[in-house]
Parts: sequence; C-alpha cells; structure tokens
Amino acid sequence: MQTAGTSLKQRAISYLVRQARQPRGVVGWANGWMFALRPSNRQRNIWAVSLLDVQPTDRVLEIGFGPGVAISEFARRAARGQVFGIDHSQAMVRHAARRNAAAIRAHRVHLTQASVEQLPGFGDPLDAILAVNSVGFWPDPVERLRELHGLLRPAGRIALVSQPRCPGATRDTTARAAQELQDMLTQAGFIHIRVKTLDLDPPVACVLATSRPT
Repeated sequence: MQTAGTSLKQRAISYLVRQARQPRGVVGWANGWMFALRPSNRQRNIWAVSLLDVQPTDRVLEIGFGPGVAISEFARRAARGQVFGIDHSQAMVRHAARRNAAAIRAHRVHLTQASVEQLPGFGDPLDAILAVNSVGFWPDPVERLRELHGLLRPAGRIALVSQPRCPGATRDTTARAAQELQDMLTQAGFIHIRVKTLDLDPPVACVLATSRPT
C-alpha cells in the first residue's frame, strides 16, 4: 500500500528528473549554477572538448550545452572560428549566454533555444559536434545522428559523452552506455568509432567517431 510519504517522495523524484531533462524557473536556474560549479562536471566537459582536437578556425556545435562550460572552452580553442549551441531549456540559454557574453558580442558564439529534432541552420558544414549526457533524451536518436552526420564536413568529428547518473552506477554501467552509443553511431553511418574513459565516479565514457568522406 502506498503511503502519503512514499507518494510525496515519488512526486519529488519525478520533479527533479523533469528539471534535469529541461531546467526551468528558479529551480532550473539554481541547477544551472550547481552544474557549472561542480568540479567533476567542469572536468568532464573540458576533457570532452579536448578530445575533439578543435582547431582555431573550426565551426563547432554543442547539443544540450547546459550552463555553457564546454561552449566557453570551444570559444577559447576556436578563437577564429564559430561556436554554435542549442539547448531546449531557456534557463540554460540564459546561464550560458551570461558565461559567454564577450564571445557572443564578438559574434563568435551563437546560442539558440531549440531541440535536437528541430535544428536551426548553421550555414557552412561543421567541423565538430559534442553532446554530453543528452543522447538518452533524444527522440529516435539514430535518426537524429543521421541528421547530424549530414551537417558535418567530410571526416568531421563527433563526440557523445555519457556519465550515468542512475543510483548505484558503476564502471559496468558506463561501459554499457558506451556500447549503446557506439551502436547508434554505427547505425547512423559514422566510422572510426573509439571510446575514451575519464576515471571519475562513476567513470565517464566519450565515444568519438568521424563522418564518412565524400
């Protein structure tokens, strides 16, 4: 029999899950600061950007940029390039815009509130794409990855990052998540797929791949 306390706890968990998926309001704003300040999150995002070997003139995209930590690192590395970001949370767009205000004023960073299934235009082909802990929320992720493949230049790079946040997550949980991402990338037509691991708790998997040459 479900007690009032159990019901309240379930509602609270459901609310927090919704906030993690699409932060909004005061709680969403607070979550943005928490995500930005947590050392492991900063380490994870900067590490993921480093694996993409971003060059000064690259055009890059992050899907689900959150508070904009990786966007800042992209802007630093692609100093003469263009950095695009989409996130379906207005609260996260505000966070990231404040964090990257100077680069936005210089027209080097472009942030849009949008979902992965309704991508805005980015002009010329992209050199690299990053998604951190967001693929699990995408509708029909293989189809979304096929669409992203079409946005990349020949031999462009993509990095999909997973750090499982479910209770009791272990190294095996991360390994399973990495295998799922590898399978999706293969189905979407990517090649040269490989996995890098960052030893946090739980470990972080970054699955890297390249688009097919013409």
